[in-house]
Amino acid sequence: MTSSSGAALNASENARNATLERCLSVLRDAKNDSEQFAALLLVTKAVKAGDVNSKTRRRIFDAVGFTFPNRLLTTKEPPAGCPDHVFRALGLTLLACFCTDPDLASHYQVLSKIPTFNDTLTSRCDPGDTSLSSMVDDAYQCLGAILATPKGPRELVNRGTVSSLCQAYVSHNFGCDRALQLLMGLLATAEANCWQRAASDLMAVLSVLSAEFQKAEDMTKFQLCKVLPCFVPPPPLLHQDSECLGSLYRGLSRILSSKLSAVQRDPALKLAACLSQACGSDWIPAGSTGSKFFALLVNLACVEVRLSLEELDPAEVDGKQEVVTACYVLIELGILECTREERPLLGQPQKIQLVGIMEEAFGAVIHYLRQVGREKLEDPFIFASVRILGAWLAEETSSLKQEICDLLPFLIHYAKMLFEEGRKTGDLSQQAAEVAGPGRAQGSVWPGDALRFLLPGLCHLTAEDRPQKILVSEGAPALLCQYFLHQWKVLTCGCQTQTPLDSVEISLQTTCGIFLNLVVTAPDLISQDSCFSTLMTALLKLLPSLLPQRDRLTLAANMATLGLMMARRLAASPVLQETPATESFFNATISFLSEAHAAQADPTSMCLAVAVSPAYEAAWPEISELWFLGMQAFASCVPLFPWLPQVVLRSHWLEDLLGLLGRVTPASVDLELITAFQGVLVELARGSRSCREVILQHRGEEQANLYGMAALEQCL
Repeated sequence: MTSSSGAALNASENARNATLERCLSVLRDAKNDSEQFAALLLVTKAVKAGDVNSKTRRRIFDAVGFTFPNRLLTTKEPPAGCPDHVFRALGLTLLACFCTDPDLASHYQVLSKIPTFNDTLTSRCDPGDTSLSSMVDDAYQCLGAILATPKGPRELVNRGTVSSLCQAYVSHNFGCDRALQLLMGLLATAEANCWQRAASDLMAVLSVLSAEFQKAEDMTKFQLCKVLPCFVPPPPLLHQDSECLGSLYRGLSRILSSKLSAVQRDPALKLAACLSQACGSDWIPAGSTGSKFFALLVNLACVEVRLSLEELDPAEVDGKQEVVTACYVLIELGILECTREERPLLGQPQKIQLVGIMEEAFGAVIHYLRQVGREKLEDPFIFASVRILGAWLAEETSSLKQEICDLLPFLIHYAKMLFEEGRKTGDLSQQAAEVAGPGRAQGSVWPGDALRFLLPGLCHLTAEDRPQKILVSEGAPALLCQYFLHQWKVLTCGCQTQTPLDSVEISLQTTCGIFLNLVVTAPDLISQDSCFSTLMTALLKLLPSLLPQRDRLTLAANMATLGLMMARRLAASPVLQETPATESFFNATISFLSEAHAAQADPTSMCLAVAVSPAYEAAWPEISELWFLGMQAFASCVPLFPWLPQVVLRSHWLEDLLGLLGRVTPASVDLELITAFQGVLVELARGSRSCREVILQHRGEEQANLYGMAALEQCL
């Protein structure tokens, strides 16, 4: 730049500054509206030209304040010869200028103008009308500035901005691309509130986007892959729009069936994962075309996981975390479809092939987790990797046995670390148990409850010798005992939790299943590890309060049977001496066992028959095995606790049981049930003269003969 041109620029800038200073002076000293209006026109011209910095903008506000812009926005009668919107345009320009200051953007005077900004977006505007289009630009600038403030998103949602932005986009109003960007920003920060307030408007935007996505033949379709995940609604809204689902499926099918670069494929996989999170596999049509696409989708996800986790250095995986997390969602859907029996999307040969492909992917997940350093354990991606591995182990433990056994120490250490950290920071259920979905913001919160996702796999593994020994040596029983007690507290405390109570209850049931496996396959461990005495003490207290809650009968069945099985191994311990708590526990188990069957009229024979009690019918498929196991365990406890027959006598179980057998036709009682009844009756008859007398008084010998209970007949 020559010295003469530099001098010219300096002279021009000095002239502008001098003009602006005169305008500000006029604004401060204006004696009437006309003088202030004239000065403002010059100021806004400078603002529009971008000739003012933040310091100067603040000086403009100090000179003008909010009063005059407010009047400009509400004045209905412009000067003769001026357009109708001239005052309004000037007011919006001033507010847009002020909003560049974050403090002013969050001022209540600006927030109160949100409805005005909304109306400006939705008004028809000819792109050739520079004055009106300038107003729209200013309104978008104000809304964007408000969105960037801490309380801005809530204010915008509450004051109807979401609907206005949706209408502006759907109507293709001037600046509609900016409306889409603002909507994405609002959904990223206040998604639940946005859908709650403006679900139909947001669905209209999604409908437009999905139609564009299906038709697009250029790079637009890949750009839309990045936009669409923001607009995937919470369930069940997407299920209700089959046309939208069809457009999204057809668009993705065309993309993923083509040869793609990673830059093009990754957004498509993320979009597919978002759709799968929202509605499972329902977005994919049934039939051969849909099943082929689904197999391709899961196959691509597995390949991506292998490429990212096997071939990349752990440090390089960080850049691929978001797409790999999306692939985990798709693989989990693949697991569900491979285990689905009713109306499966996949045929049996496809399932077998897909399981083999997924096995290779999980080999890569295990490989990655074994490389992870302790410093990365708080990374939510590690949690996502453990979570998907838990989903695999819940269904498949026969493959990758060696690799899984080698990883078990890490999994227990990781689950224990999260559990202990969760207890330090508050209730585990208050932690974010899910990693943010693909296409949505990743939070910096503590990952959450890993054990919840590992429990089903651990239930399988504790039934096998080798993994069981590893789990025991790593302290899994003590960890599971603490977890059980904590989850019980969550279930019963009545506090708010992010984890659904149904899920908490299932976790408790599965933990009982793990302990049952240990009781059956490692009985010596029960008396050696102190955590089982702690657990037994808890069950003595918890079962009596749980059993009356009929909606939790499955959990009660698990706890009653587990307690009886453990009581056989802990009979000599101080925990199970004759105390009110112990008697209350056995009374509860008697209630559970004795109330499972009743006499009901058989419509075919018009006679009474044994049937599952109405209160037990719904849960019986889940608890029948536990009931029979509980009957065996109770019978085994009778000789171990000399005072137990007296508890039975006080409960009148013997009279009820023999009365039931006396009322029904013997043909209605199957052999397995007869065996269960006989086991308890024999032990009571042997262990207590009083019980034997009650049995004899209630036609016990006759019933034993009638039902083929040879052992009972001989005992009596």
